[in-house]
Amino acid sequence: MWGDIAIAFVIAFITAFMTTPYTIKLARKLGAVDTPKDSRRINKVTMPRLGGLAIIAGFIVSVVYLILVMTLEKNTDLNLEEYKIKLIGFLVGSLVIGIVCFIDDVRGVPAWIKLIVQVLAAAIVVSSGILIDSIKLPFLNVEADKVFSVLLTIGWIIGITNALNLIDGLDGLASGISIISCLSLLMIFSLNGSPLIAIILITALGGALVGFLPFNFNPARTFMGDTGSNFLGFCLSIISILGIAKTYTAIVIVAPLIVLALPVFDTLFAIIRRIIKNKSLKAIMKPDANHLHHKMLKKGFTQRQTVMILYGISASLGMFAIVLLESGIWKALSFLLLVVGIIALGYKEFFRQKLISADEQDIIEYVDKNAKVRDSEK
Repeated sequence: MWGDIAIAFVIAFITAFMTTPYTIKLARKLGAVDTPKDSRRINKVTMPRLGGLAIIAGFIVSVVYLILVMTLEKNTDLNLEEYKIKLIGFLVGSLVIGIVCFIDDVRGVPAWIKLIVQVLAAAIVVSSGILIDSIKLPFLNVEADKVFSVLLTIGWIIGITNALNLIDGLDGLASGISIISCLSLLMIFSLNGSPLIAIILITALGGALVGFLPFNFNPARTFMGDTGSNFLGFCLSIISILGIAKTYTAIVIVAPLIVLALPVFDTLFAIIRRIIKNKSLKAIMKPDANHLHHKMLKKGFTQRQTVMILYGISASLGMFAIVLLESGIWKALSFLLLVVGIIALGYKEFFRQKLISADEQDIIEYVDKNAKVRDSEK
């Protein structure tokens, strides 16, 4: 199994890494660029935004290759007969999302049309048999009826898809958080005895993201665009369902939500904030500059500082989910409390000095500032 996992990662990584420069050229040729035309945009220069195509290419090439090879080898662990229709539904839904978002990156598509397309893509996936059909929580054991199961699954897919899209606001933020989520889910699936197909899918997605990140990390050379962010959210939402499909225990169901908690709660707060501010449900579709990363930038953090802090939060949540699954609630809580305690100890000094520098200018300013402080103390 681990050999197949390594192959899935390496092929996805190489494909995405080698394909990304071509997506940059294609974006410039088609005019699919992000221009800093309002205060909500962080980039200061025009940026190509079709990097998501490289992520999709890496993912698909890796998964298709492994499925073909393992089928020829007659590998029974893959259990392709059980998942064949589900994989087709997953692929078709991903293509629907990818095509419409590609058009959006090139020419622009109204938000309400993208929402309808997301519902359609989610419905295609659900019709293929990918469903959350059982919920087991403490003091609650529910076999969901068909209607509730369909609505819950569609809601989950649309919610995670938009959560990744909304958090894609800084160089490397969405791609880095998604890598951390993939790694966390890979460990959870391995511990949980999840289907091999789910493990391969999450590994391939992680590998494609690692191949893309060098071009997307600050200072970015390209953005993933809506093509990439929607595809990422769509894939993570579905793979998480496939990964827990065999064991609907309380912890396993909650684990993907914990792993993806940062983008999920940022999205929930954005919805509540927009409704309260504008007193209208239509306001949900209106973008703003009040997401968590925007607030951190307004506090004076650089892009790199903000991204690294959010990486740390996401990694802590992922580790909390893994410890919770493997060792139980008390060890997970003690881990979380220890992390919070360590952060609390260094909070004031870290925020005062801002030692994580974005560039050499930050370092110069930091040295000059502290030199003045030392001179004043003499």
